[in-house]
Amino acid sequence: MSEVSTGHADSRPYGRLADTPEPAGGADYERLAANLRHLLDAVGGARLPNPLVSRVADQLAELGAQLAPFAVAESERVAGRRFDLPGRGQTMVPVLHWDEADAHHGRCRLTFGRHYLGGGGAAHGGAVPLVFDEALSAVANRDRPMARTAYLHVDYRAIVPIDTELWVDVEVDRVEGRKCYLRGGLHHGDVLCAQAEALFVELRPGQP
Repeated sequence: MSEVSTGHADSRPYGRLADTPEPAGGADYERLAANLRHLLDAVGGARLPNPLVSRVADQLAELGAQLAPFAVAESERVAGRRFDLPGRGQTMVPVLHWDEADAHHGRCRLTFGRHYLGGGGAAHGGAVPLVFDEALSAVANRDRPMARTAYLHVDYRAIVPIDTELWVDVEVDRVEGRKCYLRGGLHHGDVLCAQAEALFVELRPGQP
């Protein structure tokens, strides 16, 4: 289970710079995202007594009410747009810690927390494509115009354990005009847990 964060990024940027001089969300946004990840893991791995469930539900409702007035348009949001922070400051996908990354290949490490548990100690099957999409897009969009996922195919080879460090390798297979074809593998040590093939298509000017 992840620990509550006190700060300090430990994941490489996705080839982009954060806002300067004061990034959106400020210096504590990393702690906010990390502590939310911790909360999701804690809830996902706990059997809470009923009175505590009620209290926490009330507290979460109160937090939601506090945040609601600050909703903004997609272009102004912070989550997923802080490229200087682990996981871009989002909490949907496990944080990818990049050891190598360029426009042709990449390698990163990640851990599925208990929030992603499907059963039998394995990550939920639907969480694996999320990781592939995040990893493949980081390479597909590095030093190239923005592209979107057009196709993602995943083959499952072995159980994907939670609470264990895994690694992903990504390679660009070929680029044909606006199309970037990639492949990747999710590994537990020497075991190939899943592999993916994907197509990312460069957006046209003005295309959302």
